[in-house]
Amino acid sequence: MPAPDSISPDQVPHVVVIGGGFAGLWAVRGLARAAVRITLVDRGNHHLFQPLLYQVATAGLSAPDIAAPLRHILRGQRNVEVRMAAVRAIDPPRRRVLLEDGGELIYDQLVLAAGATHAYFGNDQWAEHAPGLKTLDDALQLRRRLLLAFERAEAEPDPRRRAAWLSFAIVGGGPTGVELAGTLAEIARHTLKREFRNIDPAAARVRLIEAGPRVLAGFPEDLSEQARRQLQRLGVEVSTGQAVTAIDGEGYHLGEAFVPARTVVWAAGVAASPLAATLGVPLDRAGRVPVQPDLQAPGQPEIFVAGDLAALEQDGRPVPGVAPAAKQMGRHVAHAIRARLAGRTIAPFRYRDYGNLATIGRMAAVVHLGRLKLSGVLAWWFWLLAHVFFLIGFRNRVVVLLNWTWAYWTYQRAARIILGRD
Repeated sequence: MPAPDSISPDQVPHVVVIGGGFAGLWAVRGLARAAVRITLVDRGNHHLFQPLLYQVATAGLSAPDIAAPLRHILRGQRNVEVRMAAVRAIDPPRRRVLLEDGGELIYDQLVLAAGATHAYFGNDQWAEHAPGLKTLDDALQLRRRLLLAFERAEAEPDPRRRAAWLSFAIVGGGPTGVELAGTLAEIARHTLKREFRNIDPAAARVRLIEAGPRVLAGFPEDLSEQARRQLQRLGVEVSTGQAVTAIDGEGYHLGEAFVPARTVVWAAGVAASPLAATLGVPLDRAGRVPVQPDLQAPGQPEIFVAGDLAALEQDGRPVPGVAPAAKQMGRHVAHAIRARLAGRTIAPFRYRDYGNLATIGRMAAVVHLGRLKLSGVLAWWFWLLAHVFFLIGFRNRVVVLLNWTWAYWTYQRAARIILGRD
């Protein structure tokens, strides 16, 4: 097969990939040596390592530490063009991707990997008062909110209003919620120690709220219980079995009781990208596409769906919306497209579960890898090394490792700068 850059663009199929996350980027990379022309479309110019997004929100890392420009990542892949644009809709009958700037892209094969956004379960009015965490913009705005809460408390003479500023609630007991709660408790009790004159940051109330019976429901029950205990040792109040029923600018309702809290963070649910609705295929309750075993959209053989947007069951259980699954889907889609070009078929997608990891705080984490279960210090070291290894780019790995080493010895967080204005 001739090298991709030696073929006229008119002679090769055009593959459009929507989304530069794990699924989209791994699909593009998997087509590096294929005789195709690729256009990667993303509303941002960077690939984001989402598992560490909470570290940016809690001032442990800066935005460039966990992100890298897509053009830089793909600079050596001659058959791909990166297009920074927002997609408005997909027109399957005419094989068009419609852009918000009025442009369009004609495709032969489409890979839809646009990811997910926040889901407030029909209470979208809560978004203003309880922001979620999906993008770098979200992380930077949340960091501002968290740090400003301590500043507002320092300047507040009224004890009740000061207590509301020092009350933090994280809604949702999954990995993101657990990681945010544990880190925020550490900031209040260690990082900010002796820095304020009118308040004691250690008096901050950090509450993790999970409507289900336990936190980290995707982990075995014993590890879930270990996580709860580690959170409580850090000073986090863990509330389970009761849902938040209302959120406004002054606080939230837990059942019938109102709790004053000026900072509420949403980590309870996700909704699929609205682009799925433009495919003209049935969607599940979360707005995802129930894909075929080979990740094709139903009745749309030229469209593949991967990552958080794909709904697929395996052995009676849904494939989880986690980074390893998205990477595997991206690679599978690339193999499927290459096989199709060669007139071959490939086996259905098969997700390989390599386990779950969640950090809780300093020297505290839980790890579940098959029969291996770890918690505490060993789990924390395992989590740290795994995340450094999977970061994209040598610079990112070095910077993150140096920042974490500094934070470990000093309790200081390197990115505690408040930007923007009210």
